[in-house]
Amino acid sequence: MHNEMVVGPQPLSRADVVSVARGGTTVRLSELAEQGISATRRHIEALAAEERPVYGVSTGFGALAVRHIPGERRAALQQSFVRSHAAGAGDVVEPEVVRAQMLLRLHTIATGHTGVRPETAHALTAMLNAGIVPLVHEHGSLGCSGDLAPLAAAALALTGEGDVLDATGARRPAAEALAEAGIEPVVLAEKEGLALTNGTDGMLGMLVLALRDINALIDVADLTAAMSVEALLGTDRPFAADLQALRPHPGQAVSAARMAAFLAHSPIVASHRGPDCPRVQDAYSLRCAPQVHGAARDTVAHAETVADRELAAAIDNPVVLPDGRIESNGNFHGAPLGYVLDFLAIALADMAGICERRTDRMLDVARSHGLPAFLADDPGVDSGHMIAHYTQAGIASELKRLAVPASVDSIPTSAMQEDHVSLGWSAARKLRRAVEGLTTVLAIELLTAARALDLRAPLNPGPATGAARDLLRHHVPGPGPDRHVAPEIAAAEELVRSGEAIAAAEAGRDR
Repeated sequence: MHNEMVVGPQPLSRADVVSVARGGTTVRLSELAEQGISATRRHIEALAAEERPVYGVSTGFGALAVRHIPGERRAALQQSFVRSHAAGAGDVVEPEVVRAQMLLRLHTIATGHTGVRPETAHALTAMLNAGIVPLVHEHGSLGCSGDLAPLAAAALALTGEGDVLDATGARRPAAEALAEAGIEPVVLAEKEGLALTNGTDGMLGMLVLALRDINALIDVADLTAAMSVEALLGTDRPFAADLQALRPHPGQAVSAARMAAFLAHSPIVASHRGPDCPRVQDAYSLRCAPQVHGAARDTVAHAETVADRELAAAIDNPVVLPDGRIESNGNFHGAPLGYVLDFLAIALADMAGICERRTDRMLDVARSHGLPAFLADDPGVDSGHMIAHYTQAGIASELKRLAVPASVDSIPTSAMQEDHVSLGWSAARKLRRAVEGLTTVLAIELLTAARALDLRAPLNPGPATGAARDLLRHHVPGPGPDRHVAPEIAAAEELVRSGEAIAAAEAGRDR
């Protein structure tokens, strides 16, 4: 049985979003939200009865806002708005993203600033709880005036039009899935079409989900970097707390402390720690790993601050204020989200780059300090991890392209009414690809470093790095003649993605 979360005007947490998007947590509106929604709707109905035109209530939209719409045409106006705005194209967006944006739109409605009717809010809640996921396409949002096409696709499904995925993942007509779930399709009233689509919920949902994944990947990067330091006979001395304190970046201190702990009690590290060791200092990709990983941690911390502010926001245009005024505004502009989404893509590209350099060192006899060429069983006959590194290098290069910022771009639309847009949705889409890419890059370092540690026998790795190596060995055999490598990469990816690799290392460290 799934947990239930109460949605009210108070800010959502990032964990709330993840639990609904990925965990299937159900939702219900709080009493305070119900009261606020009802009170605001009364303001909208009063404004709808007036002779003067009010944007979003009794007018057209965007560049067509100058046209006053008579009362008998306003339901048609709202439905037409949603139909025309559900103009997405391209691949279907992942269900977790759609569930996140539905929850975030429900939260804005729950703040009591949108004018949506209670019955519409209840229908959106019911659709989330029934596991009905509207089909949202990848293209259609410029990240300004909200994530228009993605949110309109969800609103269209709420009215019983378009296609959805049901709770089993089957694609079906929305009307059929709603009927089976006992949900009455919504007939939109004044302002509701606009209020259901005019938000930054898609890009915010993707940011929150990416933050959860990136935090986990940085932890894995500390582990795989430590394994590479150990495998390359590097030293742990640069990771000492007193050295890190000379440059007091909080993320750097965390990554350095984690790497030092992963290398603690390592027989391999101890074997070359004495005064006779000829190594003066390690290459940057080893020695500077905490600086790079730490900068990524601090970038994440900034992005979390932005996400938390957005999770406390009510994004709509126009909005209804507590005194009943309805005011146009620009809060739907996605610049705050677009900037940090791009910033995170830069951090991921740099982490992938330093990870690829560590992997390359383990394969090169000129720099690996005694390891066989490409970690091959019989170099020349066997190629070892040569082409696994090609795969890693290709993905690391792609992450550099994905780091090119979307948020510095803009393209005018809507007859120049919307003459500057954020492209935050585009930044979010490429960040999701970057997260997947870094997962593979780290998985290949995990595979390579584990093989290199095995080849250091009879010396053993430390308890933490050894535990990660041992877990991998339950899924991937140790060194030997060449095998089909792609399934081994996939197995390592799953250990990274699931959190099993980092959990094993941390358990080993704490023993």
